[in-house]
Amino acid sequence: MPVLSIIACDMLEDELAYVLSKDSELEQLILVEKMECFGLQRKLKSLGCLPALIPLDRVQEILKDEKNQSFPAILKPVFGLHFIEKIRSRHKTKVTVVANMLKMGLHIDVKMLKAEVYSNIREMSRFSDRILIFYGTCGHSLVNIEKDFEGLECQLYFLKDDKGEIVEDCISVALGGNDAYAEAMANNEGTFYLTPMWASGRIEFPKENISEISELGKIYMKRYGRVAKINTGLSYEPDFDENVRDFARSFNLKIVEIEGSKKIAEQSYKGAKKFS
Repeated sequence: MPVLSIIACDMLEDELAYVLSKDSELEQLILVEKMECFGLQRKLKSLGCLPALIPLDRVQEILKDEKNQSFPAILKPVFGLHFIEKIRSRHKTKVTVVANMLKMGLHIDVKMLKAEVYSNIREMSRFSDRILIFYGTCGHSLVNIEKDFEGLECQLYFLKDDKGEIVEDCISVALGGNDAYAEAMANNEGTFYLTPMWASGRIEFPKENISEISELGKIYMKRYGRVAKINTGLSYEPDFDENVRDFARSFNLKIVEIEGSKKIAEQSYKGAKKFS
């Protein structure tokens, strides 16, 4: 059974929950057990998916044992809401997905972000047939990732737009690609963009830098006059509306709404998972 691993940013938790929960052909789903996976686990459970939680250093062992038995006890079937659809799709290639969520705070340091993503690629390539990098280029920290791993036996897939370009960041994902992002920026000058995850306030900063970041944040936000609430159709964060209003009040910004898209996450996931 082929293994598709996913290395994902916490900022794209909603998009990942969506594509995994909608996959009626998914045979087995493993979440790498760590604090960062619990939000995704909660959302998947609410959507009818029941993933197994396994520490990263045990995944290879579990998958190896899985080959020797029809259904290992530790791996829970992803029946949930999609049991009927799974039965109908038995003729298609069965795939095991291993999802590894990385913390939002990595964005504070582009070198740290790159090092963490690259380290997890090397680790997960040991047991994966493919790896989907659920990140954009993130301030150019991952802009050379395809070149840097072109010799890797495990094939890498990325969040790409219709032109085949890796998207810039999670805002580009939410808007439908780099061109849509560039158009939004051109038509909405002085606008700060918020997705549900950005608005959730789950980014963690080192305690010793909190006051400094707060002051710099106020200075930085003076360049904006509006905040854009991106409606992607994903409502897994129930406080999105309230969070956007609080953010707007904090920086005296006008709220505008922009229609988002799920197509980047959908098409990239389907492409990576298509083994036959």
